[in-house]
Parts: sequence; structure tokens; C-alpha cells
Amino acid sequence: MAKRKNLYWTHCAAHCIDLILEDIGKINKVGNTIKKGVALSGFIYNHSGILNMMRRLNGNKELVRFGVTRFATSFLCLQSLHKAKSYLRTMFTSEVWNRSKWAKEIKGKKACDTVLNTHFWNGVTYTLKVMGPLVRVLRLVDGEKKPAMRYIYEAMDRAKEPIEKSFKNEASYIDIFAIIDKRWDCQLHYPLHAAGHFLNPQFFYKDPSIEYDIEVTGGLYKCIERLLSIDKQT
Repeated sequence: MAKRKNLYWTHCAAHCIDLILEDIGKINKVGNTIKKGVALSGFIYNHSGILNMMRRLNGNKELVRFGVTRFATSFLCLQSLHKAKSYLRTMFTSEVWNRSKWAKEIKGKKACDTVLNTHFWNGVTYTLKVMGPLVRVLRLVDGEKKPAMRYIYEAMDRAKEPIEKSFKNEASYIDIFAIIDKRWDCQLHYPLHAAGHFLNPQFFYKDPSIEYDIEVTGGLYKCIERLLSIDKQT
């Protein structure tokens, strides 16, 4: 940018959002839930007998799905576990499980304790609520169907709304918002994203007040000034 006065350099949006997910994963409640969820899925998939037992109950649906990043994959793992919650509880309390050799193993007992632990499922619900909106943004910016630059500003702004609505009090999500704002302000809050938002017809014509948004119009003017800086010199 110092050498080429009419260009903007910006961080990779997908990488930035993945870092946000990684920072959220460092919160004890979230990190412990992910760790237990991954361990539970790993235990099931490492034993064909248990895997077949689970598939018979849930209609051959898989627990493991792969996302665009490691933390997106962890989110999808918890999402699958949450959907299979009733099937897993049925399996780990069945006579077939109690008579199996795995029920007597240390890892089997840990897996059973995890499935029957209400605190774990509360953690799963919390993690899905705070990570879900960000994973959706990650899919948007990492997709190849359409250019994402013009949607990033709006997507990041909207990502907070479902998180806030999911909880009754601010204390439940204030740390999450602090993590999002920290990464956004230092890595993605560029005039380029504000200009893309302003010039996107989908948002410009939907919200007439956009032209009075100081942050958005300010970003647009900064981009124009940067482009015109070359013209002034030539």
C-alpha cells in the first residue's frame, strides 16, 4: 500500500473469522465442550460395533462432518451430536450397551458419562449459539459462488444479532462480542469493506439511510481518495 497508492491490502476474511472461532474456543466453557464432543465422536468412530449400533438408531446419519477450517469442523461435530442427542442417550442406556465390552472400558465409561451429563449438553447449546452465526459468515467468505467482499461488512454486523437474541442477559455474550470486535477492528475493519457495502445494490436500495451512515460513507470516501491519489500525481 505504501508503494502502490491506489491499492488496498486486506487480511483474508476466512482466516480472520477462523481466528475469532479459535479465540472463542479458548473460553473454558466452549473449549471443554469441544474437547469432550470430539472425544465422544472419536470414541464412536474408532469402534465399528458402536458405530453400527448408533447408525441403527439414527437412520445411518453421520456425526462427523468436515468444515472449511478446524474450528468449523468442531462446530459441525457438536451440531451433529446435538441433533443425535436422544439417539445417543438411548444407546448408552440400552441393555445392548450395558452388556457390551465397551461399557466396561475406561473410555467407554467416559463416553457414557459425557452423553448423560446435562452440563455437557448445556455447553453444546451455548457453543452452537455463539459459533453458529460466525460459521455462516465463514461459509459465505470462503465460498466460490459469488464474490464476498461486498457482503463482509453486513455479514459481520448481522452475526451479532442472533447471538444477542439467544441469551437473556448481556453477561452471557459480552466476552464473545469483545473477541469479535477485537479481531474485526484490527484485521477486517477496512474502508474497502465499508465501500463494498455501500456500493452493493442489495443493501443500498434496501436501506435508504445507508447514505447517512458516517462509518460507511467515510469508508467509501477514503477509498475514492486513495484511487484519486494516483490521478493527482499523473
